[in-house]
Amino acid sequence: MGVKNDFKKEFQASNFNLEHDITPDFYLGCWQRNRSCVPLLCVRAILCAGNIAIVIASWAVLANVLSSYGFWWIYLTHWGIIANALTAILAFAISLKVYLGGPIDSAFGLPWYIKLYWFLFNASVPVAFMITVFYWTFISGAFDIPGLDMTLDIFVHGINSVMMFALLISARHPTRLLHFHHTVAFGIFYLIFNLIYYFAGGLDPNGNHWVYPMLDWSNPGPTIGVVVGVAIGLIILHGLVALLSLCRNHLSQRYRKENTFSVSG
Repeated sequence: MGVKNDFKKEFQASNFNLEHDITPDFYLGCWQRNRSCVPLLCVRAILCAGNIAIVIASWAVLANVLSSYGFWWIYLTHWGIIANALTAILAFAISLKVYLGGPIDSAFGLPWYIKLYWFLFNASVPVAFMITVFYWTFISGAFDIPGLDMTLDIFVHGINSVMMFALLISARHPTRLLHFHHTVAFGIFYLIFNLIYYFAGGLDPNGNHWVYPMLDWSNPGPTIGVVVGVAIGLIILHGLVALLSLCRNHLSQRYRKENTFSVSG
């Protein structure tokens, strides 16, 4: 019943904004029983390093395979792993700031950098899941990139979601249902780029006039259908992330109440 009631509260108009009364929720892990920022700092350090490593490896290996570093930027996957890395960097920076300087003052609302992190989190986690599902369902094998390394392929289209799931499951801050527009905004931003790239005459590494075969604007009907389907999918995935956050918080609160003690951090 607790999860159900909290789910109903998510539809309050105030939840449309990036505000939250409990600032420590952004730098304390949901599973820890103390008030130290160190446990989540350590987790975020690992996730930060991992996400940065994925971006660097993808850039170093795939950009070379594509014969031009410019081609690396045309793929949604790479936009996604950059968003993942930025989210993880901000998460780590917030925890590190608390570790070095003490609790964050939020008397006048959440600081801008926490709001930016929250926005990126809302956008990057569902998008990471979407990239993984969409790639292995529709794109993998649909067109070939010569020399593509399978290990790297798994990291940028699979481990990317594992990393963001770990960030989600270790955090304590909520994921608001009414923040779905953050997720959709990321998709719209890429869509605008994709349209501009197509009508400007951009090509993929194989000389095709599309970046992805299902986003071929010379055949707008099916392409628009794919865009609408992806948008609906992103909203559904955002709702799933919000539900996972609610379940995570209820389970972790029950776990923490079993043995609560205070440790300075």
